[in-house]
Amino acid sequence: MDWLMGKSKTKPNGKKPPAEEKKQYLEPEFTKVRVVDFDLKELVVLPREIDLNEWLASNTTTFFNLINLQYSTISEFCTGEICQAMTACNTIYYWYDEKGKKTKCTAPQYVDFVMSLCQKLVTDEEIFPTKYGKEFPNSFESLVKKICRYLFHVLAHLYWAHFKETVALELQGHLNTLYAHFIVFVREFNLVDPKETCIMDDLSEILCAPAPLPALTPAPSATAPSPSSQNHVTER
Repeated sequence: MDWLMGKSKTKPNGKKPPAEEKKQYLEPEFTKVRVVDFDLKELVVLPREIDLNEWLASNTTTFFNLINLQYSTISEFCTGEICQAMTACNTIYYWYDEKGKKTKCTAPQYVDFVMSLCQKLVTDEEIFPTKYGKEFPNSFESLVKKICRYLFHVLAHLYWAHFKETVALELQGHLNTLYAHFIVFVREFNLVDPKETCIMDDLSEILCAPAPLPALTPAPSATAPSPSSQNHVTER
């Protein structure tokens, strides 16, 4: 079955939103845990010698594989009974099939649709060419944006619905680093509308903050000799 081009939308809610649940993933003891501690901006900037589409293709494929792997670590806890809708914060994501039919599905169904679509796109030689001299299609950037938007939905659901399981598996450092790297990347190339990612802005601002500069060690005084250079005389 083809899971094509469905656009996810959030459900408008005319009622007063419920009191916001405490977000465990925002607690400092968890946000400080990373796999790397350098500025991720350096990883996403387009290298001078690399074609933009090649860079987008390589990174998008990598993010798809890593997010799919991260989800697989908690997939046994993401069931139709536990996650009856694809949610993140106060947002419900719906799946739209190739005919534009709107479907409210369970989270595991939605993620399966996302991963099936992404797998189909990134392995299509006409869309993500791997052979030298093969041109990218005119629709390439829009398809990359579609993939990134769906992958963001999966990351948001992981934090919102399965962060406790992630912590229990001691994988929060991997999730934090993956999320921060992904957000810095999509911001760099404007791949996901900020209106889409705003539900996770509180986390994004914490995890994507530039790495702090290392503390400077004061230079030793030019007139004061170091301890090792002094002559020590023991009086008897």
